[in-house]
Amino acid sequence: MNRHLPKEADPSSLDEAARAGWLYYVGGMTQDQIARELGVSRQRAQRLVARAISDGLIRVRIDHPISACMDLARALQQRYGLDLCRVAPGLPDGADPLVTVAPVAAAELERIFTTPDPLVVAFGTGRTLRAVIEEMQFVDAAQHRVVSLIGNVAPDGSASFYEVIMRVADKLRAPHYPMAVPVIATDPADRDHYQLLPHVKNTRSLAARADVTVVGIGQMEDDAPLHVDGFISKAELDHLRAAGAAGEIAGRAFDGDGRYIEDGTNLLLTSVQVPVNDNPVICIASGERKQPALRAALRGRLITGLITDEHTAMALLSR
Repeated sequence: MNRHLPKEADPSSLDEAARAGWLYYVGGMTQDQIARELGVSRQRAQRLVARAISDGLIRVRIDHPISACMDLARALQQRYGLDLCRVAPGLPDGADPLVTVAPVAAAELERIFTTPDPLVVAFGTGRTLRAVIEEMQFVDAAQHRVVSLIGNVAPDGSASFYEVIMRVADKLRAPHYPMAVPVIATDPADRDHYQLLPHVKNTRSLAARADVTVVGIGQMEDDAPLHVDGFISKAELDHLRAAGAAGEIAGRAFDGDGRYIEDGTNLLLTSVQVPVNDNPVICIASGERKQPALRAALRGRLITGLITDEHTAMALLSR
């Protein structure tokens, strides 16, 4: 039996790609120089550098703020009364804006976690936050505590694939407090039972004292994350939309004015409602699909900070 690893999983190949990427982006070497250094052809050196980026072995950040992005951030802060705003450079049409937003957001989280004074930082969940955490560097931040705002179990008992609290803790070596209960209870009695469990009470109490809250935002169209990820049915999604749902944060749907809906699955959530107190709530979101939800959340002052991309920022300022 052939016990060799497939080429794409060969550690030596990954090492070579990482070395080529390092020489190109950090060492400033040309592809011809890299080829000579590694003893490979120029074509292979070119492929190795490309692979270093495509496989996430090398991550590129721009430390110099672009003036146009800074102007957009200031305009958003003024328009919506935000305490913090970061705007990442835009990408061509059709590109995933998360590619440019995630590094900017990761740098902001790293800045927060390098604060020497102990903080409690509460996190939502979802694809965006997962991508941001993957971009974060490892930070020695054991003085902080990270806590989840939302449960991590789907109705069928499966764990949420996009929960981020464990990954955050791994990056920080910090104590972490997941909310180990279903996102949505089957009925009010079960909801009350879950929330009274000692470990859940402790997690919810800690989240309510968060110094900083970091969330994504969900749209309420047919591709709503709550529905796509199996937490609510299509009928439950339609019920929330009929009640005026424009978006959701930590599973809790709100209307076009940023007011939480007192109906449907909102009544069965085990999650903590955002904002949890008067401390900052930083929302990381971008893309056309997120814009209605963002406008509503900004209108209702559900968030006090925003990290987004250039195109989304311009759209939010256009109305």
